[in-house]
Amino acid sequence: MRFGILGPLRVGGGEATVTAGRDRTVLAVLLLRPGRVVPVDDLVDAVWGERPPATARTQLQSCVSRLRQRFVRLGLPAGTIVTDPAGYTIRVEAGDLDAEVFASTVETARRNAAAGRLTEARQHYRAALALWRGPALAGIPARSVRQRARALDEQRLAVLEDCVDIELRLRMAADLIDELTEAVERNPLRERLRGQSMLALAAVGRHADALAVYREGRQMYAEELGIEPGAALQALHQRILAGDLALSGPESHATTPVRALPRTISDFTGRQQTVARLVREIEEGSRVQLIDGMAGSGKSALAVQVATAVAGRFPDAQLFVDLYGHSERSPLSTASAAATLLRQLGVPAERVPADLADRLAMWRSELAGRRAVVVLDNAADAGQVAPLLPNGPDCLVLITSRRRLVGLDAGRPSSLPVLDSDEAVELLARVAGVERVTAEPEAAAEVARRCGHLPLALRLAGARLAHRPRWRVADLAQRLAGASDPLAELVAGERSVARAFALSYEQVSPGAQRVFRLLGLHPGHRIDNRVPAALADLPLPEAQDALDELVDAHLVEEVDPGRYRLHDLIREYARTLGAGRETASERRAALGRLVDFHLQVTASIGRSLETGSEQSLFDLPAPVLPDLVAATAALGRPWLDENRSTLTALVRLAENEGFLRQSWLLARVGWVSNFYGGHLDDLIETHQIGLRAAERLGDEEAVATMLNYLASADYRRARFAEAIGRLEAVAGLYRRLGRSDKLRKVLGNLGTAYALDGRAGQASEMFESALALARRTGDPLTLANALNNVAFALISRGRYDEALRMCRYQAALARQVGDLRQLGNAIGHLGMVRHRRGEHRPARRLLHAGLGLKRRVGNRYGEGELLNELGMMEREEGRPEAAGALHWEALVAMTDAGDLVGQCASRNMLARAILDQGDVASALDLHRRVLGDATRLGARYEQARALDGMARCLPHTDGDQARRYAARALALFRQVGSPDQRDTEKLLAELG
Repeated sequence: MRFGILGPLRVGGGEATVTAGRDRTVLAVLLLRPGRVVPVDDLVDAVWGERPPATARTQLQSCVSRLRQRFVRLGLPAGTIVTDPAGYTIRVEAGDLDAEVFASTVETARRNAAAGRLTEARQHYRAALALWRGPALAGIPARSVRQRARALDEQRLAVLEDCVDIELRLRMAADLIDELTEAVERNPLRERLRGQSMLALAAVGRHADALAVYREGRQMYAEELGIEPGAALQALHQRILAGDLALSGPESHATTPVRALPRTISDFTGRQQTVARLVREIEEGSRVQLIDGMAGSGKSALAVQVATAVAGRFPDAQLFVDLYGHSERSPLSTASAAATLLRQLGVPAERVPADLADRLAMWRSELAGRRAVVVLDNAADAGQVAPLLPNGPDCLVLITSRRRLVGLDAGRPSSLPVLDSDEAVELLARVAGVERVTAEPEAAAEVARRCGHLPLALRLAGARLAHRPRWRVADLAQRLAGASDPLAELVAGERSVARAFALSYEQVSPGAQRVFRLLGLHPGHRIDNRVPAALADLPLPEAQDALDELVDAHLVEEVDPGRYRLHDLIREYARTLGAGRETASERRAALGRLVDFHLQVTASIGRSLETGSEQSLFDLPAPVLPDLVAATAALGRPWLDENRSTLTALVRLAENEGFLRQSWLLARVGWVSNFYGGHLDDLIETHQIGLRAAERLGDEEAVATMLNYLASADYRRARFAEAIGRLEAVAGLYRRLGRSDKLRKVLGNLGTAYALDGRAGQASEMFESALALARRTGDPLTLANALNNVAFALISRGRYDEALRMCRYQAALARQVGDLRQLGNAIGHLGMVRHRRGEHRPARRLLHAGLGLKRRVGNRYGEGELLNELGMMEREEGRPEAAGALHWEALVAMTDAGDLVGQCASRNMLARAILDQGDVASALDLHRRVLGDATRLGARYEQARALDGMARCLPHTDGDQARRYAARALALFRQVGSPDQRDTEKLLAELG
């Protein structure tokens, strides 16, 4: 580059410059407007300001002359500066001026970013930033030069911020911290930079430092400008403060782009005007598009086509979810849809909040800052999709439905008709072959008419021709005219989709036809070759051959290698055929094999996931298809995850078809995957159905089982009153049935629910009763489990000496049987007791030992519990920063466990650590957040801790309010029987 203005003025491609002050100013003004005539008056004003000498023009000519001479000595053309009647122009070729190279490189970076090529975008951004040698045109004081130079400096900062956004998404936070710290120091009022610095610090776990960056900025804004930080920075502060960034992953947005759209259809035909209009509206700013139309009209294909066409504008994520609004299965709930979308964005299932409001908040939080396109396919109604609509202009939503979503205020509607006759014939030609179709235009038009101009039917009919090269198009038209029509409801005049289906069906072998008919019974969205093997009682190779035939005939679509699906209309056709060809007993036998296969596989995998005491609940008859079950069960947990929605649908199908015992059993054996995987919506739905089935059977033990495991979902969602109601009913049933073995476990569950509901006395009674039953068994593991619950209750009530004896006994039993889970519980509780008795040195050793054991067995709740205990010790010993780090870590663990009350506890303790660090405002904000969450959950102990913490934040600024908060906290502590009441009594006495 021959000229440099991105830093001190440079000429000639090296370190050479122009030394004369006036000459430097003239050259700087010319280079700030390359290729354009700069009027003489502008140059005079830049050099001399408001009081130019009478000889200014003559002196200006001398400046230009000296510059030309300097250029020649540096090897530049003498004609680089051109004289014009109006002034002077400097000619620069491409690549001559660093500012122009900077601008073009930045444009390349932005194009790459828009296309989702983040690594390439980063490289170009960094190449552009590397051109800078310091502040633009440093050392030239002329007012007009400084004004334009400041604009260049502002551009550099904006590019740096764009580059940092990319690097944060590429998980490069650790490399950015020093650079961002320096940038914020130089530009302290620049909120975007400050927010990026906070994000980078939080991403590497330095949450306290991130909060300090905000605190410093807030103070500076108040002192310098008299204002609070902007809404975006305040929102980021709240997310970091509450641990929301930690919950979705420290660099949740620092991910590679998400690509979850289905493949576009290669023979997509017609709709050009519709596609062009939708793309134009999106480019003009429309962010919600509603596409409705009849079944088979190509709504989904159009939505995917449009989403793909505009994907470059939304490079961060392209998401797709089938809402099942018009299919054989129940529509997907808003909660389940949000969970599916969050998982596509990379949020682990166990971190998806159970509460719908929290789940939707996380969904919007994950989308914040992302440029995403979301396809909500097959919507049932406006109520299903309205909560899923993101905020802001950076996200596009395409919604398809068979109904007009008149209740949805947002969005532009597009009603999709069938193809016109020319488009229909064009689609037929693309599938069957252009030459054949154009050779028989009248016959082709008749085929299109018989197919109702529906894209789905036309593809099937075209596939029939493609597989029959000897047929004329007229032959197909005749067959369509004479074919039977089992889907009468899809007829429009003489047009019938079913006629197109029938032709494809008739071309496959009888064995494949039978498999096709039986597939109509399957309620799931996706299948593999094991499904037809179970339905038709076939060996796997034969089932695979049948699927291959059906794929060739376009009756089944292979969406991924080895994974298939049926279009909802084709599924309806298969079901209709099956009702007419298979007897009722044949259909029932096929369904029985399908249900038994999934029940046996799920149970087999579940045995490896649940503890020994639970496995007795898996008593099942021998499998109908033992070899198929064994081969499938070997796939393990991934098979459960892939088939979760199918298992839920099968529980419902089993109930509807009269397989009542299998219905509740299938719900039960699927519990472990749903509970520990965070799929509480599926857990509740399956167990509610299973409960109905058990009640219809009159099987009280099955009813008790369903109620017990429904209570587990109530527990996870902190709905303790509902859990208690269910568990009390279960305990009554087991007492009447004389099942003391199961009663013991339910009493333990009931005690835990009482404890978390703040009913410590009743909790202790339940735990003591369960302990008495456990002693009768003589089983050391059973007794250790009961002792664990009793110790928990004693610690909660401050009875530490009794708890110490229980924990020691529990530890001895756990060592005797070699159970690491119970040993970890016992040692962890021993550490908690020693800590609360003031014995910090042994407490620390025991807590670390217990933490290691809990990590070995994957007990995330227990891990969070002990991390919080260690954090409390650090704060008590005067190390609030270390305490805060432990509470942050505990919050992540509690979130992984899906425990809402545990999250409240972690945030309350984190707020105390933040207060001890001197950040009163942040501590108060966090305690207020917890108070709201705990009040909504009915968690009185955490409400009390939040109020106590708020009182501790206010003694010097609002003593009256502090006393009111402390009084409310004391009343709640007394209600739940917590020893914490003594500390709050002291606080009230100090407040006066």
